Amino acid sequence: MNGENIAVENLNASLNKAIKLSGAEDSSFRFERPRDSGHGDRASSAALKLARVLRSSPRDIANKIAENLESEYINKKEVAGAGFVNIFLSNEFYSQVIADILRQGKTYGSVNLGNNRDIQVEFVSANPTGPLHIGHGRGAAVGDVVARILAFTGWNVQREYYVNDSGLQIQTLGKSTQARYFELLGQESNFPENGYKGAYIYDLAREIIELNGKKFLDMPREESLDYFKNYAAGKIMAGIKADLERFRVSFDKFFPEGYLHENGLVKSAMEDLKSRGFAYDSEGALWFKTEDTIGDDKDRVLIRANGVPTYFASDIAYHRDKFITRNFDRVIDVWGADHHGYIARVKAAIKAMGRDPENFEVLLIQLVNLLRNGKAVNMSTRAGEFITLRDVLDETGVDAARFFFLTKRSDTPLDFDLDVAHKQTSENPVYYIQYAHARISGVLREFEKRGGKLESLDPEAIPAEIFDEKNAKELADALASFPEEISQASNERAPQAVTGYVLNLAGIFHAFYNTNRILDEPDEKISVGRINIIRAAKIVIATCLDLLGVSAPERM
Repeated sequence: MNGENIAVENLNASLNKAIKLSGAEDSSFRFERPRDSGHGDRASSAALKLARVLRSSPRDIANKIAENLESEYINKKEVAGAGFVNIFLSNEFYSQVIADILRQGKTYGSVNLGNNRDIQVEFVSANPTGPLHIGHGRGAAVGDVVARILAFTGWNVQREYYVNDSGLQIQTLGKSTQARYFELLGQESNFPENGYKGAYIYDLAREIIELNGKKFLDMPREESLDYFKNYAAGKIMAGIKADLERFRVSFDKFFPEGYLHENGLVKSAMEDLKSRGFAYDSEGALWFKTEDTIGDDKDRVLIRANGVPTYFASDIAYHRDKFITRNFDRVIDVWGADHHGYIARVKAAIKAMGRDPENFEVLLIQLVNLLRNGKAVNMSTRAGEFITLRDVLDETGVDAARFFFLTKRSDTPLDFDLDVAHKQTSENPVYYIQYAHARISGVLREFEKRGGKLESLDPEAIPAEIFDEKNAKELADALASFPEEISQASNERAPQAVTGYVLNLAGIFHAFYNTNRILDEPDEKISVGRINIIRAAKIVIATCLDLLGVSAPERM
């Protein structure tokens, strides 16, 4: 059933059948979890939403729905309040949940939302002018996990990195490296006013001296600038790729900005905008009608009077290539939060090229504040040094870094506590979750060591009475919600929904483990049933960790 929970879908089908029997045509309602457990295990507010359509009181409609509501998984049903239908689930419901997970395995939760539509996620896209910093790391984790979740829920995903290898910043990188080269060789450096001051520029210059010696001292600096620019950008890009690989982030395509200019894509994009009436010539420059299309405070320059395209022109050509040439159904860009004001302009350009701007989404990445001993860590200096992603990975490891970057909405600031990331206690959420997985693995190994065979266990062998115990019921209920949680994470592009869910699930598992005997349970049927429950928990925990790009250890 496309990774869905059969027991849950049975309940929802029963609800919609009852709604139709009550006189309504809408059949898209689903049961929800009430905040107050006293209001049942599941509840529906469908009657309140249908009152206007059916021209009847919500409570009368709720009574009709309750009368027609039949399912083998409902123990009790009641109408409450203004018109809520509350149900109490049978233990057989929870047994079915566990059986569903054991049968579906790794596919459990992989609801088909994308229907194999093409979606591109473009993320990181840091300029190759310096190593990745922790802000880039957060963007890398968010983009990668959004892509993983989308692929898990039926989208055909392409991951892309846009390489800004053209323009003023790359020129400045080349001049900065060239200046340090001359400085190290005892010559006047002429370091650019806005040059890159980090120690890595000296490192690049030293490498060039090792490779070329004093070769460039006798050449006009204009002639050697391209070498310095290309060498520095190439080395930095190689370092970026190595850091991303270590961070478990991969891309299907690295798209160089230079390709747009070299192949005339910027020029053709501008001509297309002019032909559609969205661009015009004035004062020797080409302008985009942003004032008319989105109410911008002024129109924006696309091609300057000196013939040099703006970054906006390149971005329009790039997104035209995404939507028109490569024909993606949807495009997601991951940007720094300081680019918020740019979203409307790109949407206007997408509309101008004849595509629906609603198919373009931007995930904004807010700042990361590193904490040590409860105090903020100084992130940068006047000398151009800053804390790199590599620094954080060296200190915390990949698992902790990825998880911590994903604990909050990407458009809100994040406090990353380095001290907590080191701890091997329940205070560290990564350790706490991984320990749950390793703990289950240890129990299952011991089961087999005692002669048990996991592969021969019947997934239906889950006695219903097991769920009379509170923690067993809570664990099965949490596992039942996984497909819904993943659907939400996919639709809302929300990795933090997965980190929050699996952290809660780990806590519920630990509570179950501490109150339910498993291998030493004298009743063999109960023992096997509990083994099946933890097997199901292990599957879901492992799936969550895989979606987050975090390892799932068998031993700790």
